[in-house]
Amino acid sequence: MHVTERLPKFADAFPFESFNRMQSEALPAILERDENVVVSAPTASGKTALAELAICKTLERDGTALFLAPLRALTNEKESEWERFESLGYSVYVVTGERDLNPRRAERADILVMTPEKADSATRKHESTRYGFIRDVDCCVIDEVHLLDSDRRGSVLEVTVSRLRRICDPRIVALSATMPNVDDVAAWLDAVPETTFEFGDEYRPVPLEAGVRTYAHGDNPFADKYRRLYRALDIAEPHIREEGQALVFVASRQDTVRAAEKARDELAGRDVPMGARGDYDFHTEATDLQNKTLRQSVLDGVGFHHAGLSREDKNRVEAWFKRGDIQLLFSTSTLAWGVNLPARCVVIRDTKLHDPLEGEVDMSPLDVLQMLGRAGRPGYDDAGYAWVVCDAADADRYRRLLKEGKEIESRLAADLDAHLNAEIALGTIDDLDDVMDWLDTTFYATRARSAPDAYDFGGRLRERVRETLSRLVEGGFVETDSELRVEGTALGQLTSRFYLRLDTAERFARLARSDDIGEMDVLAAVAGAAEFDSVSCRQSERDAVDAVLTGRAADVDDAGHRKVLAILRASMAGTTPGELQSDAWVIRQNALRLLAALRAFLERFESPVAANLTRRVEARVENAISADAVGLTAIDGVGSGRAKKLASEGLTTPADVVDAGVDALVAAGLSEGVAERVVESARGLPAVEVAWGDFPDSVARGRNDMREVRVRSAAGGARAAVAVTVNGVEMTDSTTYLGETTVPVGVFGGSADEMEYVVTVTFPDLPLVPVTRSRTVRVE
Repeated sequence: MHVTERLPKFADAFPFESFNRMQSEALPAILERDENVVVSAPTASGKTALAELAICKTLERDGTALFLAPLRALTNEKESEWERFESLGYSVYVVTGERDLNPRRAERADILVMTPEKADSATRKHESTRYGFIRDVDCCVIDEVHLLDSDRRGSVLEVTVSRLRRICDPRIVALSATMPNVDDVAAWLDAVPETTFEFGDEYRPVPLEAGVRTYAHGDNPFADKYRRLYRALDIAEPHIREEGQALVFVASRQDTVRAAEKARDELAGRDVPMGARGDYDFHTEATDLQNKTLRQSVLDGVGFHHAGLSREDKNRVEAWFKRGDIQLLFSTSTLAWGVNLPARCVVIRDTKLHDPLEGEVDMSPLDVLQMLGRAGRPGYDDAGYAWVVCDAADADRYRRLLKEGKEIESRLAADLDAHLNAEIALGTIDDLDDVMDWLDTTFYATRARSAPDAYDFGGRLRERVRETLSRLVEGGFVETDSELRVEGTALGQLTSRFYLRLDTAERFARLARSDDIGEMDVLAAVAGAAEFDSVSCRQSERDAVDAVLTGRAADVDDAGHRKVLAILRASMAGTTPGELQSDAWVIRQNALRLLAALRAFLERFESPVAANLTRRVEARVENAISADAVGLTAIDGVGSGRAKKLASEGLTTPADVVDAGVDALVAAGLSEGVAERVVESARGLPAVEVAWGDFPDSVARGRNDMREVRVRSAAGGARAAVAVTVNGVEMTDSTTYLGETTVPVGVFGGSADEMEYVVTVTFPDLPLVPVTRSRTVRVE
């Protein structure tokens, strides 16, 4: 079926002239009907074209399409691929957490591209002007809907789609790799039988031969990696010798590099011919690679691909693999979920991986099936070959997976309380009946009805919801009245806003009720969060953890949580031990999110002073800067490196930077343009001045008098807490936008001979050290 026959207006939006067999069979349901659509089809069978068909129909009706991509990297790829729509006059806008949202562009976009996590955030804030665009979605395409079965991300996708359907009820087009229970997904999304498709392996463009190979397991995990690598090379070698290509999936970014280096030597030793060797033009192209190790590796026809490479390097590797210049490619699992990069032979070398937050875990069955589905190059191969390399003890499990597939389950049960709290906090649920109505919109309810024994509560669904609601009420997240109406409390709303687990929110609330909160209290509260419960501390790491924490008291006993605490403490000084560095980045990024949440908790339930302390800790963890120079990170354009340069020259505050001027910053090692921007930004930060006015030097004993103290910023304004104490006792405390404010202060002659008045100005949102000014009054 030719594209021009069915979609003449959008023919240029497709990179091919004719739809294949699978696409042709699903096309009428998408173009000629309006019901929701669910399609399960083998990997590489052309599901992306179905997404584009649904988008074209939406655009033809002047509607807005939302494409939910499983990974952030894929949103960027879609932005590039769908320049085809841009050339037809339609706007494509990618909304991710790494980009500043432009609400006007989002509102005007014809095609929105988001991850489930970003769509979750947008739907939670749909009533705001900034995220109002999400209310206008007419069609939502869910790419890889089997992500529902992901331990971490599945429940996010599930509740986001359910919420989106309640907000604007868009048409849903859900696409998936092969899944045995496609009818459950169709029932969840109200797709009728005529718009539900389950395409079998006969629709694969290239037949797949898949199996399991074992290896001789030893006592040394490092040596085992190489045993599996040699096993993978044994499998791949015959295909490479026949000018085929092999794609080998490994556990980590570092593993892709190490495996590629070892494979180059091994293949050379085996005298395996590689097509790229001696190709002068390709050698010239390879000089453009930014990664030096990759530049050397591809010249031998061996490459690696992971999310840490620059976008340009990843694009080149993908192009060269498609072209055949790279015959053996090592990659992490991210490549399996997005880029259409098939190979004649696919090998999964590592079925277990080290997760910084979970320890050693089995690779998800979804990832395994997604990777193996990459085997077979349409138009080049008569068959694809896919192998799992694993320990003999795991072999039967993987054989069953390859034979039976993986039913898609709901992961909502594990986080039901947090998601229910979020809905109540959003105001979408008012009473118990609303709770049941909400639950009925989830895949959890659909799957529980389909397989009640597996979900272990049979007809207890309503009882389970009551139990969850009672937990929220008892924890102070939700309030209820005699008529069973429910409403989110401040605690519940903050928990929802920052996507916290309930245990973590309760931990933060307890800290807010403490006295004299210090730096280690803040770090310990975050390190002990439930989000870090699965972090493991390997034996080789324990001495390093103890060395970092020696002499520093903290209420953290669990070994994994102590490891998190050590990483955070060392990160503040930039002295993370080598034994902890492999996990440090992931732990630090998660901790920064939790620190931001804790800051909001402390400001709401404790004080702006505690919030400011947390903000400074957050800045130090992120930038590895000393306590006295942390205020430099409030300046736009000043991160860890520049802050250290300035501090080494004795410039430790924004005021120092302003006073020093551009020339001093250039002398400190900044370029003139950067120095000018830094000074200008520093001038925009608050510079506190306290004017005591006619404040007296003395007061008669027994006399009371009211005076006014003026507090202002001589530079930029910001939200500030202004507090006044006398002899350590708080007299007044208020939060305002500074600006300028006048504070009434009572001067009284008490029993003490002297009264020390202290004005403290604290900025809860900025990592600036609080400013204090004092005045002593004699009592005569």
